[in-house]
Amino acid sequence: MANRCDITGKRPNSAQAVSHAHNTSKRKQLPNLHRKRIYVPELGRSVKVKVSTNALRSIDKNGLAATLKKHGKTIQDLL
Repeated sequence: MANRCDITGKRPNSAQAVSHAHNTSKRKQLPNLHRKRIYVPELGRSVKVKVSTNALRSIDKNGLAATLKKHGKTIQDLL
């Protein structure tokens, strides 16, 4: 299962861990993902989705349909 947000498409970022002596090593910055059940009024049921907290805040503010439209997705993409 990939570490990717179903709505925004956020995925792990590669970065470098820097020690006190300035030695670097590769590391991953993982997105803040949560498995949530979101109610879809158009379908009349809930759908399990893996979303980032940024997407959850957008859904709370703008609604699910507007957030999906902004990111070029449809409700069928969540199924």
